[in-house]
Amino acid sequence: MGGDGWGWRGTVAGMTVRLTVRREAWEAHLRATADAYGPGLVPVVKGNGYGFGRATLMPHASRLAHQVCVGTVHELADIPDGITAVVLTPGLDPGPAHPGAARLIRTVGSIAHFAPLTGPPAPTPGQPPTRVMVKLASSMRRYGATPDELPALLAAIERAGLQVAGFALHLPLAGDDAARLDEIEAWLPLIADDAGADVELWVSHLAPASFAALGQRHPTRTFRIRVGTALWHGAVKGELLHLDADVVHIRAVHAGETAGYFHTVVPGDGTLVAIGAGSAHGVAAHDSSDPARRSPFHFARTRLALLEAPHMHTSMVFVPNGDPCPQVGDRVDVQRPLIATLVDEVVWA
Repeated sequence: MGGDGWGWRGTVAGMTVRLTVRREAWEAHLRATADAYGPGLVPVVKGNGYGFGRATLMPHASRLAHQVCVGTVHELADIPDGITAVVLTPGLDPGPAHPGAARLIRTVGSIAHFAPLTGPPAPTPGQPPTRVMVKLASSMRRYGATPDELPALLAAIERAGLQVAGFALHLPLAGDDAARLDEIEAWLPLIADDAGADVELWVSHLAPASFAALGQRHPTRTFRIRVGTALWHGAVKGELLHLDADVVHIRAVHAGETAGYFHTVVPGDGTLVAIGAGSAHGVAAHDSSDPARRSPFHFARTRLALLEAPHMHTSMVFVPNGDPCPQVGDRVDVQRPLIATLVDEVVWA
């Protein structure tokens, strides 16, 4: 995330890695995405909150839907009152106690995932049964019951006194919507036989038009779609978000001198620039066979060459004499995926 052309200069005391959000355009994008998917949309707020932080996104998610998806049982602290939380990843431990447990739906993809669930054989009067989302195997081959495993899994759910809230099919990013729809269509007769056509099926990674077409093709079924990146980030390299970091120090160097943790040889005369972003922020070198393309940092539409891999809170880059060189207090663009970046500050522009 990040790009040229935002023209930032200067710094905020104590801040290094910064996500800037064009608030009005971003909020308009949220509304447009919610309208495009319709009432089947369920926002996903998991992990690092897509770079914003989960606590920042939760109020927006609760305005869009009455349900929200989180990654694990350890991500429930920021769920607003009155919102049902669906835990997407099966787990083997119960996690911390949560006051909204009655509004919690956990995902199970095999009998082994029942271990942390405490649903009694018969619900206590006045106490609703524990609800579960049944994970179906997709071509990702990750969590989920295969068609052959599903009957035994549903039988075990019934014996445990658990209630099926719906079925979930996590579809791959590979391929196109036609292939993803084919996977959904293959499952529909199987879950109709076991649970009835009125039980919800939760899907992922479909464009709004494809999701709408699915509902039109099966008007007696209820479909929901979990949406994360497309909702919170919009288009890749779009105009909504910008990631940058402060230049904290610069130092003139000469060819043949050494610097850094590993005394890397400086390739020429120029300037070493210390940027306040590193592995503690999730900032790392790009995986590229071309060393010249490994740096995630840009300034004045020029990639800044890493001297060595980023460390904790600082990355060192080398700028040859004659190239545009940032000064202390300037901001450099950081091109890293926000889902793997821990920012120090979110700025609403």
